[in-house]
Amino acid sequence: MRTSHAHAFLALLIALATGAAGAQGFKFSQPDAATAAEERARQERIAQQLSTPCRSDLKGRKIVLIIGERQSNGMIAAEQQNYGPHYQAINARLRALGLATYTPEEIRKQIAQAEIDAYFRNDPDAALSAAKRLGASFVLRGLISSQSAMNPVMPVNQVSVSMGFTLSGANGRAISDVDASSASYAGADVSRMALTLVNEQADEVVARLYADYCRNAGLDSPKKPAAK
Repeated sequence: MRTSHAHAFLALLIALATGAAGAQGFKFSQPDAATAAEERARQERIAQQLSTPCRSDLKGRKIVLIIGERQSNGMIAAEQQNYGPHYQAINARLRALGLATYTPEEIRKQIAQAEIDAYFRNDPDAALSAAKRLGASFVLRGLISSQSAMNPVMPVNQVSVSMGFTLSGANGRAISDVDASSASYAGADVSRMALTLVNEQADEVVARLYADYCRNAGLDSPKKPAAK
């Protein structure tokens, strides 16, 4: 990975972490030596994944990112205008790594809502049609689930958030599948803390996606003939 992209990504992480620290709510367990050790190990994993060599031609191949949320009734809501902050949490990190993505406006203008819904129903024909219309080489589908309930011991809301991201080629070939989850006490502002948790998990999620992308995305590309 280019040094400039690595520095840009680290600067982004610092800025996002500073902003998240001011969000309402508190974690159930306060930082201690074990927590600090876990965080150091997490940062080392992220750094190792971000150091994965990546072919220069992959940096220019565009990725379409769509976000959906599983509702309490099991249905998936995928109106992209409702997930701007969640989209930005992932998209900003992808771009900081030098990867090419589409803006939400480009996605809404060129992909019908019915086709976005089809992505989350695992309809390969609709997914391929939408990717071709955009000219996208890859599709990153994010599914966020969040639940809140009163903690049985303390009179506070507890938010549980899970994230699942699947990166595939326009032809449907799976490249990466990453899951992450977290839980926190959020006070009264459940939605704000849910977004904070998404930001906290996004660092490691994007690092894992990036490593898989650089290792696997070009495996089905035709090989160049050997020089004579």
